[in-house]
Amino acid sequence: MLGLLLARAGIPVVVLEKHADFLRDFRGDTVHPSTLELMHELGVLDQFLQLPHSEMREIRGVIDDVAVTIADFSHLPVTCPFVAMVPQWDLLTFLVHVARRRYRTFRLMMQAEVTELIEQDGRVTGVRVEPPDGMQDIYAHLVIGADGRGSIVRRLARLAVEDIGAPIDALWMRVSKRPSDSTVAAFGNIRAGRVFVMFDRGDYWQCAYVIPKGGFDELKRAGLDVFRAGIVEVVPWLDDRIGELASWNDVKLLTVKIDRLMQWHRPGVLCIGDAAHAMSPIGGVGINLAIQDAVAAANILWKPLQRGAPSAADLQTVQDRRVLPTRLTQAVQVFVQNRVLSPALGKKGGIGTSLLISMLRAFPSLKRIPARVVGLGIRPEHIRSPEL
Repeated sequence: MLGLLLARAGIPVVVLEKHADFLRDFRGDTVHPSTLELMHELGVLDQFLQLPHSEMREIRGVIDDVAVTIADFSHLPVTCPFVAMVPQWDLLTFLVHVARRRYRTFRLMMQAEVTELIEQDGRVTGVRVEPPDGMQDIYAHLVIGADGRGSIVRRLARLAVEDIGAPIDALWMRVSKRPSDSTVAAFGNIRAGRVFVMFDRGDYWQCAYVIPKGGFDELKRAGLDVFRAGIVEVVPWLDDRIGELASWNDVKLLTVKIDRLMQWHRPGVLCIGDAAHAMSPIGGVGINLAIQDAVAAANILWKPLQRGAPSAADLQTVQDRRVLPTRLTQAVQVFVQNRVLSPALGKKGGIGTSLLISMLRAFPSLKRIPARVVGLGIRPEHIRSPEL
């Protein structure tokens, strides 16, 4: 997104992707109203919504066998008051298509893994990449680290990380979907000390089974049959297809982490998205917060980049703009982890699921609060960079 926006403003951009394609399973697929609004501002929303997708207009849960609506997006003041479930590889391919078709200053290199930062007089001036045809140096006024929670760029730049911690992990898996599922399915399911989340991916469910931090080995020792039985205990109507999980190879561990950089930049390099602040999967806000970072960075940096290398003050302005939304969003995630999910897994303490149900039923307007936090985020960005 940042590459597209800077190219749109006339800035020559090279986007590096270390893999040969974008096909990565169990990535964030929730395109929130805030991101859809940006597509509208770019004039590509109609084309984007032609991609295969499903629409989630509210977040529903089943808590201790009681159905409850947790968030209602219908009240949001946006063009699309829903979450679009779009595979992330389709989202990335779409952005690349728009950038390539419209802006000649946009360039994408696949199979180009960054191995070193090039520095001169204490300033990063480019990167060394290793594509299939041999080592190559790419020089730039600014290197953007947008390479996720395991960011190579932030490690090579020696940027200090504050680890906030997470008491949970998640196991990702696929289960087939049937037409009758729509009448019984819920996004979140909490029952008998277990938490099971389901994303509608058209012809199958992408599912997350929440476990205590580091608890995967214990689950494996108990055996696959016990694991499958635990899922059925939470979502009984999956009983006739849970056998699709034929081995532990069908279950992928996501090690949940929440952290953020103390400083997102140093001369010549800036980190954004999960490279600057790893997010929990709670709320599916990670990719949307990253896109908000990209829009803010483009708004602030397009003009300095026309002149050359942005100053330290320019880079700090990006961090100052986005650090408050990051901190507040992570605070919400920590609250949900520590006061809802962890107690639910241990059947103890916390705010109590029964209290949560009572509050949502007694005060229906409360559903608008999580809808706004999840759907729009804190300090939503709008595209201010020009199209040249």
